Amino acid sequence: VQVTESGGGTAQAGGSLRLSCVVSGYTYKKYCMAWFRQPPGKEREGVAAILTDGTARYADSVQGRFTVSKGNANNTLYLQMSALKPEATALFYCIADFCCGGEDGSLPALLGLGSRGQGTQVTVSS
Repeated sequence: VQVTESGGGTAQAGGSLRLSCVVSGYTYKKYCMAWFRQPPGKEREGVAAILTDGTARYADSVQGRFTVSKGNANNTLYLQMSALKPEATALFYCIADFCCGGEDGSLPALLGLGSRGQGTQVTVSS
């Protein structure tokens, strides 16, 4: 399984960017697909995910500004980011994995059995 992200770049605060992720090779139908990010010098954090039932989940910090969606082929994941803030500067990467939780509206936990991409850099200038 290969995961490839694209669409990163530089944006001004308040601007928008759209990230794309393509998963190739065999993928389980019960995989969740999620976006994570790792800011410089900080721990990885979840951003958004789509559960196996097709519903979306978001981190509180991006709720209302970011939208996660799947493509028609079901192996493509998008992240539309609007009203970007400088603290969004990070390496964003996509993960396809088994997951659990999320029934309460929170981000699901990934089981670490899937695949992730190399990431795409997002830089937001103030």
